[in-house]
Amino acid sequence: MSEAQEKVLVIDDEPDIRLFVTTRLKRAGYAPIEATDGLDGLRHFYADRPDLVLLDIAMPEMDGWEVIRRIREVSNVPVLMLTAASMEREKIRGLSEGADDYITKPFSGDELLARVQAALRRASISTTQPVAEIYTDPVLRIDFPKHEVVVRGQVIELSPTEFRLLVALTRNAGQVMSQDQLLDQAWGQDYAESMDVVRLYIGYLRRKIEADPSRPSLIETIRGFGYRYRKQ
Repeated sequence: MSEAQEKVLVIDDEPDIRLFVTTRLKRAGYAPIEATDGLDGLRHFYADRPDLVLLDIAMPEMDGWEVIRRIREVSNVPVLMLTAASMEREKIRGLSEGADDYITKPFSGDELLARVQAALRRASISTTQPVAEIYTDPVLRIDFPKHEVVVRGQVIELSPTEFRLLVALTRNAGQVMSQDQLLDQAWGQDYAESMDVVRLYIGYLRRKIEADPSRPSLIETIRGFGYRYRKQ
């Protein structure tokens, strides 16, 4: 059972999915909120201020892509995308749009709860234990408490996962971080996805902070070992 009554907004136009998800969430001690489409989901998001969002992609009125874009304009609340098993592109796009994780349909109740718990735990750590410090080098400046990143004098927008990954790299600047270590620090010990997600997000970060992403000078690949942030 979850001790706190975290609110989980479930946005899905399929009644069977909503019933299954909300039933499992209630049994686990969460307070689920149902929304039948994207517009309804945004109304509940603004009105109920959920702790986590479970978001389907293909919905009437407004699809999941537009919903997550609207959410990310105002909030870093954890968002877990619900994707079809065969749609790998949807998973990649969901992560690039700012989703924290995805759950592939069909999924079990145990998998659902594990991913919800992991996402809420990561969010709790990042909000209740902020590091009151600033990282800076000639290229990059990170205000950890404010989650503000400045590259070459320009403020850039990072998703919550991108920010956690950059924090893990810069706090260990000059040291080689294995993919296991980065997965642990940016996603959590109980994140069970493959290492592909680390490579994917390294690519996202490079496109946002490197002068030339095709020839990275900040985030180095150390073949056979992992990645290293090279302090300039």
